[in-house]
Amino acid sequence: MPQRDSTPATDRTFQVDLRGLVDLLSHHLYSSPRVYLRELLQNAVDALTARHALEPHGTFGIRVFADGSVVRVEDDGVGLTEADVHTFLATIGRSSKRAEKIAEQRADFIGQFGIGLLSCFLVADEIHVVSRSARTPDAPAVEWRGRGDGSYTVRTLPASARPRPGTTVTLTPRADAAEWTRPERVHSLARHFGSLLRHPVTFDDGAPGAPAAVNPEPAPWSQTHPTPGARHRALAAYGEEVFGFKPLDTIELDLPAVGLKGIACILPDAVPSGRRHGHRVHVKGMLLSEQAPEILPDWAFFVRCVVDAESLRPTASREALYEDDTLAAVRDALADRLREWIARAAASDPELLGRFLQVHHLAVKSLAVHDDEILRMLLPWLPFETTDGHATLDEFARSHRTVLVTSSVEEFRQVAAIASAAGLGVVNGGYTYDRDLVHRLPEVRPEVTVADLDPETLTAHLDPVDRETEMAAAAYLARARDALAVFDCDVALRSFQPASAPALLVDSREARHERTRSQLAREQDGGLWGGILGHLRQEAPRAQLILNQLNPLVRTAVAIEEPELARTSAEALYGQAALLSRRPLRPSESSLINRSFLDLLAHALRKDS
Repeated sequence: MPQRDSTPATDRTFQVDLRGLVDLLSHHLYSSPRVYLRELLQNAVDALTARHALEPHGTFGIRVFADGSVVRVEDDGVGLTEADVHTFLATIGRSSKRAEKIAEQRADFIGQFGIGLLSCFLVADEIHVVSRSARTPDAPAVEWRGRGDGSYTVRTLPASARPRPGTTVTLTPRADAAEWTRPERVHSLARHFGSLLRHPVTFDDGAPGAPAAVNPEPAPWSQTHPTPGARHRALAAYGEEVFGFKPLDTIELDLPAVGLKGIACILPDAVPSGRRHGHRVHVKGMLLSEQAPEILPDWAFFVRCVVDAESLRPTASREALYEDDTLAAVRDALADRLREWIARAAASDPELLGRFLQVHHLAVKSLAVHDDEILRMLLPWLPFETTDGHATLDEFARSHRTVLVTSSVEEFRQVAAIASAAGLGVVNGGYTYDRDLVHRLPEVRPEVTVADLDPETLTAHLDPVDRETEMAAAAYLARARDALAVFDCDVALRSFQPASAPALLVDSREARHERTRSQLAREQDGGLWGGILGHLRQEAPRAQLILNQLNPLVRTAVAIEEPELARTSAEALYGQAALLSRRPLRPSESSLINRSFLDLLAHALRKDS
């Protein structure tokens, strides 16, 4: 019987390569070394928050110092005891009873103890911390020195080393981090991240004179103004300062349930549909991200927001928002605020609404497709391309109780001039959202009928020619049909306006698709695919070249008796009509246009000679 190995297992501890961890942070977690100052400010703000819980009426602040040789951040916060230092500064990922208690109270804090301080190793090889706890009045000051190789030292200091409670963090920058630790850059970063912090923050570069205030004024939406107009102008000016453009309008945002305040700035220029702008998001005053598209729904690409929130959760890098139920609820609530602004503009400021729609009609159309309230409110005001020019549906419906809509831009361009002359009201439905929206017009205007435009509808509104003219042109029409049979195109003679148009090519995308399938079935005749396609084949709809009897060129052409010249002229008329339709030409059509042009040129030269 085999003997079992009875050697007991030994528990071991993972070894952390701090240099490797810092490299991981710099290349994968944080977007830039500049976040080190945000982390230091964040820790200082959390310490002040805890101090205020102990002394609600105290006045505490943060001081940032940089002179080129060191970077120092000092706060009047709650401070750390020696036990806190071992728990929070020297341990990565370990839980403790106190840490768990603090985690339960994180709603009052921006971040949490732990990995954030490691970001300082992105710019320095050593972090020097001196702290004194406010919870224990007679507690000594504690010094912690952490080094990039993973080693650290802790010792107690005399009270004179830190006479007041709080924490001082000092970094000696590496030479390769000078870009991020120069005094002017540190000042700029302090303003960038901390301009909306609720605690006073100052910056000192060691030069004579008083330290500069980093956040001299409260957030603009927290300030009072003499009139609503003055408040609106102040918020718009702040939006222009932050984003670099003058907003078309400014929407104040206020969600008390999550402690969110801010503004949404309407972009003054159109942007491509679907482009998601980054929004500037602060959490408890600290700038979290300038690129947070997740704060608004996809359709709201016509605004940029700057907000400050209490209850949103940052990700591990604290450079984006954690996707949870709270963020989803905030996104929905902000979407409602944008809808309310549109409703107010529609009800009380038509001029503003008109300027907004002129710039952002595509954004509103994308919203109206999925939002019945916006549809009912704004559909009549949205601009569309029509046979009456660019017009709102409300204007267009007053002139046309039956509204026809094309399925593509090329179909609209084929028929626009002819349909307009015939008195038909046609809307170009080929652009994104347009066809779906036009078909929903009867929901808002029940007296209006909407239908898709098909070739039969158009040709039914063209005037037939008299029998004598039809008979005189019969020979020419037969030769023309024969010449264009290769394109599955019939030829007819009608009278229509404008008389300057010699011909109209009536063809739909569906008809071309069916003819392509029929041609493929013929090419595959006898094979497996030929049988399948032949079974699917319907009676292939034909294109139709309608010649205009009112056009002088056509009247001359139908009188041509020479067979080859008649054939060439029919090909030329087809080619010209195909070009006017602005649809992509098939290779055979391009070849026909070139050939007919050269043949007509040759005929003209022979005639002149």
